[in-house]
Amino acid sequence: MSLHLSALKPILLSILFCLITHCVKAQEVIDNLKLQYESKNISDSERLILAGKYITALYSNKQEEKAKQIFNENLKIALLQKDSKYAANLYAINAMNNRISDRLKESEASFTKAQEFANKSNDLEIKGYINYCKGWLQTRDNKEGEAVRSFLTAINFYDQAPPSNTLNARKSTVYKELTTIYANWNELQLQEKYSSLALELAIKQNDPLAIFDAYMLMGYMYENSYVADDSNIKMRNDAEKYYLLAIDTYNKNKKNIPFPSHLSFVAINLANLYLSYFPDSYNDKALYYAELAKKQGLASQQYTHIASAYGIMAEIALKNNDPKLAKEHLLQALLEISKSGFTNQNIILSIYESLSEIAESENKLDEAIQFHKAYMDTFKSIHNQEQIELGRRLEAQFDKERQRQQLITMQLEADKKEQQINLMNSISLQQKQEFENLKLHEENQSKKLELSQLESEKRTQELKLSRLETQSRAQDILNYKNEINYKEKISKYYISLILVFSLVVILLLYAYKQRSKTLKQNKELYNFTLDKERQNTKISTLTAMLDGQEKERGRIARDLHDGLGGLLSSTKINLSQLTDQVSLPFKDDLQKSLEQIDLAVEELRRVAHNLMPDLLNRYGLQEALKDYAVRMSNEQLQIDVQFLHCQNDLDKDKQLLIYRIIQELVNNAIKHASPNQILIQIVEEDTSYNITVEDDGEGFDITKVKGNNSTGLYNIQSRIDFLKGDFKVFSEEGVGTSVEIIFPKNDIK
Repeated sequence: MSLHLSALKPILLSILFCLITHCVKAQEVIDNLKLQYESKNISDSERLILAGKYITALYSNKQEEKAKQIFNENLKIALLQKDSKYAANLYAINAMNNRISDRLKESEASFTKAQEFANKSNDLEIKGYINYCKGWLQTRDNKEGEAVRSFLTAINFYDQAPPSNTLNARKSTVYKELTTIYANWNELQLQEKYSSLALELAIKQNDPLAIFDAYMLMGYMYENSYVADDSNIKMRNDAEKYYLLAIDTYNKNKKNIPFPSHLSFVAINLANLYLSYFPDSYNDKALYYAELAKKQGLASQQYTHIASAYGIMAEIALKNNDPKLAKEHLLQALLEISKSGFTNQNIILSIYESLSEIAESENKLDEAIQFHKAYMDTFKSIHNQEQIELGRRLEAQFDKERQRQQLITMQLEADKKEQQINLMNSISLQQKQEFENLKLHEENQSKKLELSQLESEKRTQELKLSRLETQSRAQDILNYKNEINYKEKISKYYISLILVFSLVVILLLYAYKQRSKTLKQNKELYNFTLDKERQNTKISTLTAMLDGQEKERGRIARDLHDGLGGLLSSTKINLSQLTDQVSLPFKDDLQKSLEQIDLAVEELRRVAHNLMPDLLNRYGLQEALKDYAVRMSNEQLQIDVQFLHCQNDLDKDKQLLIYRIIQELVNNAIKHASPNQILIQIVEEDTSYNITVEDDGEGFDITKVKGNNSTGLYNIQSRIDFLKGDFKVFSEEGVGTSVEIIFPKNDIK
């Protein structure tokens, strides 16, 4: 027997998220809303917002006539407002209230009006609310997929809307609806997302009722998660935690949560959690909260809650091997459920099944058959009712679609006529405005004429008065004239003195400024001449040093080539003549010696070329560098030389400097970076040359070598200074190194 599982769970969401039944006893809330509503002036727009809440509360408390009266009164006022959002809000509330009362046509008509007025408004919050209303209606029409799209559209509008007193509450309502749908779909992840959002928003609002609902959402969500995966004990414990937080929130805010049924409902959920998913040692807690639910249910006359509490108590009695007490609880549950205005047949079905099982276990077969028969009758009633309801829904859906098509056609015709009427009204208003403008213009001209006459009379009087004043002042002028002439002479004298003094001061300042300027220019000219002389001295020194280096290189190259080269060649010739005279065991060793001499001659030639390349003097820089690249390349290293737009018009000294710079950079790369490829690129621009040497070697950290004045870098920097150029080094460990050199074509840097 599982009354609380088979019957309580199907109604859980409807009780949790559709708290309309709670409002039946909420007369205190209605009185409070009425007081707020009547305290606002009729012209106050806030009164229209409160009217919507008041109407909903009246509908929920079965005071539909009063609700209709308030709706009609405020709708007239809302239609006169400049912003159509107030009318849209009232129509949306009316659509949902009519849907609750199963007045489908009236609900659809009101929602259509709500959409029409919302489209005319620029208010994003009302657009979101209308989409929420649309989703709410779709949910009640079993179109949960479409409802989700509507709710997500509503959230999108709410996120873009500016803050207001109602925004967070409306957004929280959407989160609860989405939680309900995703719970029905067993989408635990999405259910958790929107439950958490609802809780976060409720805490932000600091609304006890919203916080209570959010805790209930979280508790139910974690309970469902545990049912889906009963190995995750944390989910079960979190469900317990949030149910207890909901109870604590209710106890601390009883005045702000005027629905005793809230406490009975969460107590049922918690008792069911302890009984179904906790060890038997928690049965006492389950019984405690079942008793609490029964007590609160009696206080709020929520007979469904009372019946559910008795069902949990009956199962605890069966676990304690007390079928007699269980039967008493079940009969009491059956009695309480019959008092409910809305009888849940599923609960009755579960009670009859449990009573039949108890009677059968007690061998009371007649009683068991009697309860089983009642069970079957109830089952048939539910089944027939579901079939009738299904047929009614299909028929209503067909009629609704047909009426919707007719309504669309009529709406198009009505829109067309309305546009024509609006056009005629606009023309009429325009003509009326023009007529009023003409009348205003005529009145304006008349007023202007009267005003001009008054101004004319005033000017005449002012003219007479001015004549009298003129005669009076004429004498004063004569009296002051001599005094003024005297003062003018004195003033001219003082002004002349001031001008002379000022002129002298200006001349002195100008002379001082010119002298300072001349001294400054002389000093700058001296510094410039001194810098130029230092630069020329440095260049002369560098020139002498580089000339000396090159001459010394040339001498060493000639000595090596002529002296050591000739010696090696004669040695090779002598050894070659001995080849035929030496016996076979020594012949191979002699041949190896000859090969080593060849290698030594080749190495000597390479060293001599490096010291003083003959190709540079004969054929220029391009051929010398290409020959150098070929000589330095091998199986592990490839050196590529590129000349772009080069006319080969550099003088021999600069070509030699460039050759030495590139030679030093390539040698450094081979020595320190172990590259596989080196690229040498020389580009001639309009006013300068650009040399780039790149390798794909090991690279280095530039910051670590700054300030390292090695001989190679010093030689490179000296030659670049001689060329009046600059160079930059870019390197990254594991990637390679790139050196860029720029120097002008002429000698001016």
